[in-house]
Amino acid sequence: MRAAVMYSPGDIRLEDIPKPELKPGHVMLRVAAVGVCGSDIPRMLIKGAHKMPIVCGHEFSGHITEIGEGVEGFSVGELMGVPPMLPCYKCDQCMTGNFSRCRDYDYFGSRRDGAYTEFVAVPFSNLLRAPQGMDPRATAMIDPASISLHAIWKAPPTAGQRGAVIGCGPIGLFAIQWMKLMGCTEVVAIDISEEKLAQAREAGADQTFLVTDQIPADLKCDIIVEAAGHNSSINVAAKLAAPGGHVVFIGIPVGDITLENKTFQHFLRQEVSLHGAWNSFGAPYPGKQWTVTLDSLASGRLKWEFMITHELGLEALPGMFEKIKNRSEFFSKIMFRP
Repeated sequence: MRAAVMYSPGDIRLEDIPKPELKPGHVMLRVAAVGVCGSDIPRMLIKGAHKMPIVCGHEFSGHITEIGEGVEGFSVGELMGVPPMLPCYKCDQCMTGNFSRCRDYDYFGSRRDGAYTEFVAVPFSNLLRAPQGMDPRATAMIDPASISLHAIWKAPPTAGQRGAVIGCGPIGLFAIQWMKLMGCTEVVAIDISEEKLAQAREAGADQTFLVTDQIPADLKCDIIVEAAGHNSSINVAAKLAAPGGHVVFIGIPVGDITLENKTFQHFLRQEVSLHGAWNSFGAPYPGKQWTVTLDSLASGRLKWEFMITHELGLEALPGMFEKIKNRSEFFSKIMFRP
């Protein structure tokens, strides 16, 4: 089967590799759609993965083609979403249902081969059945949308509050929508890109600012989601919080982060709460983060198609990552169809 194999950061080759073995307790999925996550970009171009060579890609959906021994309740042809973490189910965090903090997890696309390929063998415990007729691309978007929901549930907004999102990639765009669905009467969006701010307005943002704009001093927000992971945006996020507000950080920085003195003084004096959010999972695995997101995408409450800027065959993946490296064109969500 074809696969995009990363041998080292930037060295991505389209190759033929063996189809995975179908073990008991697993099903074989033919990948229907797989998205490029923001974390794939530094992983495949800068930092590398936990093991290499490896097939990356963890935001995916697929149709069942084979069912392994001991698996019941599934049928060939059904479309599945796939929570990409494989928890250990043994550590103290798993035992308390905090699967995002599992101490000994496996993960499609970073610790084991993922979905930038044609077939993936998936444990039945990592299957989430999509409703009949659901678009495979929408099903592959459950992962970024559930990450947004997991973050916002750290400090869920109430009706009448003002929210803000800094970093308007797909996770940020879903965060804007979740805030509106939860009752925020106004959402502010901040990014470095005019194109992404246009998408933020389509997602429902009421006010948009470039990070270089002068943001009004009296524009303070009750909940802020920081989804960029950049030094400047992290400081902007903390200083944007209203008294007693909440800031949730989901952006993954590549370099070191420094909190400016003004930032520290603000969250100290205004008693702002800072939260970290990692992944998207709850109990019973994969949690309501995934089931609520699935329902919201399937029903149309969450918009997703406007985020997709590229739909490509798998053979285009190495060249697309080269374009990403050189920043030669605008992209939001890149979707591959093996």
